[in-house]
Amino acid sequence: MMRAARYASLIAIGGVSFLLMNTIQKDLEPIVKNVAETYEIKAPKTPNYLELAGERVPIERYDIKERMDRELLVNTYWQSNGLLLIKRANKYFPIIESILAEEGIPDDFKYLAVAESALLVNNPSHARASGLWHFLPRTAREKKFNLEVNKNVDERYHIEKSTKAAARYLRDAKKKFGSWTLAAAAYNAGMGRVSQRLKAQQVNNYYDALLPDETERYVFRILALKEIMTHPEKYGFKFDKDDLYTFPKTYEVEVDTAITNIASFAKNFGITYKQLKLVNPWLRENKLNNKSRKLYKIKIPVQ
Repeated sequence: MMRAARYASLIAIGGVSFLLMNTIQKDLEPIVKNVAETYEIKAPKTPNYLELAGERVPIERYDIKERMDRELLVNTYWQSNGLLLIKRANKYFPIIESILAEEGIPDDFKYLAVAESALLVNNPSHARASGLWHFLPRTAREKKFNLEVNKNVDERYHIEKSTKAAARYLRDAKKKFGSWTLAAAAYNAGMGRVSQRLKAQQVNNYYDALLPDETERYVFRILALKEIMTHPEKYGFKFDKDDLYTFPKTYEVEVDTAITNIASFAKNFGITYKQLKLVNPWLRENKLNNKSRKLYKIKIPVQ
């Protein structure tokens, strides 16, 4: 008797479960249908013509088209990152563009900074490359770049000085390889490694060379960022002008002595330590030793 009652209970529970699942499934059907009708994932069309710094990309080659397609897809559908890059570009591009023009470097190289750091000043790589242009400490200290790097001051984080140093590197690489595209590849892999690969493979251009995986993608990432950030609405990025970030207005104060307490120094100008650091990220501590009496220019935000 008890066994029969137990079976009856199980059958009843099973019946209720079936009815419940059937109801849920029917309720979900219009939702799934609605999502399918309103949400599409479209493959962006690869442009028929592309160039980097005036040098044409052989997009008619199947391997080149596939590599470009990959970077367009990755950067188009990483929507949150794309919007942030566009917003930050409004903040930093005016500074970068002006310096690149002064240094005789093609404007397209501002997208190299985007590829390197995502335009985040405090965004070091796993290899300890830092600043907008991701200089390694060893490279930054080289005489031709002349960036001060120590615990107290790190000019890799100085927007203007690091941009000038990046321009010098790119100019030297262009002189060595005769190509801006190879100069960009060398910025990623190093001039020595690129030279070795070109010589071993008996080729003289980026698109014919087999390079390290990261460098194989590097130029195409720059090209994809240029394409998307130049034509954002074409790739689905929409924003209002007031959504974009801007650099705060500042004026400069020249200092050729030590500063024992930067927080107190900032307070003298009616600002906080944080406000001063945000526009002077190259100051790495709450002091400036300056035993050599070097002349520094410190930005002060306008209140």
